[in-house]
Amino acid sequence: MKIVSYIVHRKENGMDLLSFLALHMKISKKKAKALLDSRNVYVNQRRIWMAKHALQTDLEVTVMVDDAATKKVKDIKIPILLNKPDLLVINKPAGYLSNGGANSVEEILRKQLNNPDLRVVHRLDKDTSGCLLVAKDDKSFHRLVDVFRRKELTKVYHVIATGKMHVTAKKINNSLDGKQAITGLKTLDASSDATHLKVKIDTGRTHQIRQHLAELYHPVLGDKQYGTKRKSVFKEVKVKRQMLHASDISFTHPNNGKPIRVNAPLPNDFNNCLHQFGLT
Repeated sequence: MKIVSYIVHRKENGMDLLSFLALHMKISKKKAKALLDSRNVYVNQRRIWMAKHALQTDLEVTVMVDDAATKKVKDIKIPILLNKPDLLVINKPAGYLSNGGANSVEEILRKQLNNPDLRVVHRLDKDTSGCLLVAKDDKSFHRLVDVFRRKELTKVYHVIATGKMHVTAKKINNSLDGKQAITGLKTLDASSDATHLKVKIDTGRTHQIRQHLAELYHPVLGDKQYGTKRKSVFKEVKVKRQMLHASDISFTHPNNGKPIRVNAPLPNDFNNCLHQFGLT
């Protein structure tokens, strides 16, 4: 990840952000719009994605540019944490959809294991890593979906939240989209700029952890959707993705009644981020 910065000159006062990016980066407005859509542009350390945002003299525009070569899908191998006759638990890498496309984890895994019947049982956000449950056939899929419906499955996450949280443990019971959503937080470590949390969710609402932490004014570090209403410290600009990792999944096997518990170790980028923010 490369970071470039530009200062708005007097003659550029009032210029819209899209035109400013195209001018200074020597790119087309279409490419400048793609940068804004990726939410990798900051104005005075505030993430801005509106193309018509008017700039003022002496403001600093910072852009995160990913100049690393993108790894081809055919070279990606999904790590398998647990392999049973009817199910898998895999360690989903960040940057991939769980399902719904040729480049999704589901499709990559089908090719990797030569099994077109594989189906992910639940979903993790594209930029969330960690434990993902996969059924090997349609019958197993529906049995495992029932485990979720009966709330007989526990998921634990590791999260790096922005800012220092002054609570040791907290349970959030705030509805999301009119449905009950319960999130349990436990602080593992905190520095002046960030907090390392262990999070257990008793419900599985869309973006539940991300929304609940944003409501506490401590959004997930690197969250480009819910973490945009605050000024970012410079270290946050370098964070490429939301620091959210599904570390543990546990449930009772629907066929034999045996307990299953799987752990996905923290990925390198998560550990590097902990170190960068002085956390353990």
